[in-house]
Amino acid sequence: MHKSGFVNILGWPNAGKSTLLNELLGEKLSIITPKIQTTRHRIKGILSTEEYQIVFSDTPGTIEKPSHKLHESMMNYVTQSIEDADVFIYVIDISDDWRPDDYSEKIMKSGVPVILVLNKIDLVDQDKVLSKTEEMRELLKPQYVVPMSASQKFNTQELLNLITNLLPVGEAFYDKEQLTDKSERFIAAEMVREKILLNYREEIPYSVEIGISSFKDSPEILKIEAEIYVMRDSQRIILIGNGGSGLTRVGTAARKDMEAFWGKKVFLRLFVKVKKDWRDSDMMLRHFGYKE
Repeated sequence: MHKSGFVNILGWPNAGKSTLLNELLGEKLSIITPKIQTTRHRIKGILSTEEYQIVFSDTPGTIEKPSHKLHESMMNYVTQSIEDADVFIYVIDISDDWRPDDYSEKIMKSGVPVILVLNKIDLVDQDKVLSKTEEMRELLKPQYVVPMSASQKFNTQELLNLITNLLPVGEAFYDKEQLTDKSERFIAAEMVREKILLNYREEIPYSVEIGISSFKDSPEILKIEAEIYVMRDSQRIILIGNGGSGLTRVGTAARKDMEAFWGKKVFLRLFVKVKKDWRDSDMMLRHFGYKE
């Protein structure tokens, strides 16, 4: 009896949702950085075997008070994820001073099975794991609690076994060879954005968005041109760096990831453009795929 279903991953920023998705898939689909709000879109990752198909959704971390239209779009993804799940995974960083919010309360009252993942247990002692487990059982009353370390692959298989047991019987929703619902252009753009998040501080990572202007694939080489949008001329200067050194560093690191992902040589060109207040522009948010 084939099983299939939608398993939506939610939680606060930096709880390890994207790391968990990547480990469950066995592929680096969602970008990962130490910075909050790394994930901006709802990214579906598809795990298929002969016995089941799991459609995971990685969502942005919850933001209680959105400060611009980009934040509002990100929270719309979270709201959508609450409405269409067969199973919820709610991820908490075990070191966080976590408290319930509107999103966690909606999840717990949804009538859908909830697996509470207490992540990053490799960073605390056993007493903390036990006390936090009991605290969260009392506070949230989830059906299941799984202490784990996604980055260390501890309890990942146990979590996957639990998910498959909870899946409804049904046919596959996607082709069994498909990894994600996102386009190759989207994946390339996210790889560039990840390197900017890792290489720059302060306002630069949160003022940047990537558009792929050209994506030409051939058996021997993949040629990509990407436009990096910032909000001010000063940010453009910082991003490019002295003699173009900053942009070269980002491009080299992104290209290496692309070559590993697509298994071929990649030629990557980056351009930096200024678009003031793009985070509050409906037109630009549609251009970047945040709005229909």
